[in-house]
Amino acid sequence: MSTRLIAAALLALGLSACAAPETATRNAPLDVAGLAPGAVQVQQAYNIVRFDVDVPGDLQASEANRYYPIADIVWRGDAPGDRHEQVASLFQAAGERASSSFQGPNDVVVQVQLVRFHGVTEKTRLSVGGTYNMVFMLQVVDARTGAILEPARQVVANLEAPGGARGRALIEAGQTERVRVVDHLTSVLMSELGANPGV
Repeated sequence: MSTRLIAAALLALGLSACAAPETATRNAPLDVAGLAPGAVQVQQAYNIVRFDVDVPGDLQASEANRYYPIADIVWRGDAPGDRHEQVASLFQAAGERASSSFQGPNDVVVQVQLVRFHGVTEKTRLSVGGTYNMVFMLQVVDARTGAILEPARQVVANLEAPGGARGRALIEAGQTERVRVVDHLTSVLMSELGANPGV
């Protein structure tokens, strides 16, 4: 290697050692002064005045007692009936429970639209168990103006569905499918809508 190349390499090494380390800004507060003109900084200090749930009628429900029915909605936590209404009631219950914890100054409406709710069938729950695969769109709008505060985004809220003896033990302890799903959805919604309710 020539003397010039060695000198150039040493110079580059010296300059890189003097460079300031890159600072992580992932958790840094927003620079309000750096916002674009007219941009609105929204703080998640919500008062949820309404929680709207939409379970589209074109989502296909299945009553097939197979390990994995091909359908948009699979739910066995209630007696046979309108599965669309039953699933909507799960989200409504979770939404109302989550809403009661938010007492901020901004009145909002939370809108949920179901994409998929694939629970477990009787056959699966009595044997191997599985997963409640719950997918929905979530949007937050200003209750007074209708302005979109949080554009619609997809949320995946999966929950383990123990089978066999574990599943039966949960039911005996009062942890029915409905109880577990509503509890889980409540936690997911609170997390998605801001970790500081009551601000």
